Amino acid sequence: MARIRSLRPNVTREEATEQFSSGMLDFLRETAFGPLRSVADFYIPFRLFQIEILNGGKRDLRVFGLDAVNGSLDLYHFEQLPGDRDVLYLETRNCSEPMLGEAEAEKIVIVKVQRLLFTTGFFRVRDLHISAVPVAGEIYVPYWVGFRGRGARARLAVIDAVRRKPEGAKVRQLLRAWLTSIRSA
Repeated sequence: MARIRSLRPNVTREEATEQFSSGMLDFLRETAFGPLRSVADFYIPFRLFQIEILNGGKRDLRVFGLDAVNGSLDLYHFEQLPGDRDVLYLETRNCSEPMLGEAEAEKIVIVKVQRLLFTTGFFRVRDLHISAVPVAGEIYVPYWVGFRGRGARARLAVIDAVRRKPEGAKVRQLLRAWLTSIRSA
């Protein structure tokens, strides 16, 4: 079992179960995909970076997290570096391993920040320079996973346990890859 440093969740298992199984949409989901079978916690490692953006003489400092598995998820924005009150330490089997090297992660985070800036207005970008300083150690982001289905087939739904938001295909794909890797190990 791995010992990890995780962001403190804002959603309990009971609240996640309620979110997975409430409302009119749940009736449609249950009809199409089957009943909610179980809910499990899952943790994805993120590398934190302090980002400095110089754009047209204006300096902006931000903190972003990049998933340390393969860099495919959207950037995780932090208002500030997480402090001791924002994290907890726990032992779990339900976590992906960080596989992305630091140098590769730094390149990816700079490209993703660049894309983020370009989507906010290409014509506002002038003399752009982005630098990324890695913060030591990974921090894991907690998610709740709802398994629903009939028989041997299962469908996944994922909620970010910090931001209380449903996640999309990228997180589900990363989770499926992890599930199949531990099954074949």
